[in-house]
Amino acid sequence: MNERAPLPEPLARPPHGRVLVLAPHPDDDVLGPGGTAALHAAQGDSVHVVILGNGQAGDARHRYAPAEYTAIRHAEALAGGAHLGLESYEFWDYPEGFHPSPEIMGAAARRMAAVVKDRAIEIVYAPWAGEHHIDHHFVARAARIALVLAGFRGEAWGYEVWTPLVATRIVDISSVYARKMAALLEHKSQIEHVDIVHTGLAISAQRSIYLPRDAKHGEAFAPLGPPAPEDLPVLEACRRAE
Repeated sequence: MNERAPLPEPLARPPHGRVLVLAPHPDDDVLGPGGTAALHAAQGDSVHVVILGNGQAGDARHRYAPAEYTAIRHAEALAGGAHLGLESYEFWDYPEGFHPSPEIMGAAARRMAAVVKDRAIEIVYAPWAGEHHIDHHFVARAARIALVLAGFRGEAWGYEVWTPLVATRIVDISSVYARKMAALLEHKSQIEHVDIVHTGLAISAQRSIYLPRDAKHGEAFAPLGPPAPEDLPVLEACRRAE
């Protein structure tokens, strides 16, 4: 029985606070915590979205010049965010699909920490560290380092996109589910070769099993946690660089 998963806490709405969403690619801000971010915005919370990747790996058919495709992905992200009530975006345009060096991870972590401090962030959403996709995994690891550097004392939650997590919190997004779908539909460059609406939203129906009977869709979260032991040298290098 000690391997039994916990029963997650169901929430009708997220807590109040200034929010930062860290997304590996344009569309992950919607696929992961998009409904929850919409609820935050609707209740008057400021929500700032940082998208780290340049989106170029999404051009599966190599039909566009890299800079042109990045511009397309930026525009899709902004259009998608508008459906969710999100207006504040940063695009860092890191290259995608590789295992970052400690130097790159440290630089990203310091940059994240600066955003957390400058915006007095109280709630952070980032991919959970168990995500299989290398870009998602990298963002999770960098985020955990960043929060230590920032002296963060708020709530930090990991979200799922590629790899389901063992949830400790489920937010009921039934009231904004249609808006989340509309936001995903703005990512036409991705829908051309992957049905992200079907594959990305299917898990939200399963997550509703933990919510009241009339709920139809939920988003799952688990604590982001501290840096992994293997990332402590990066953390210490960042501290020395401050």
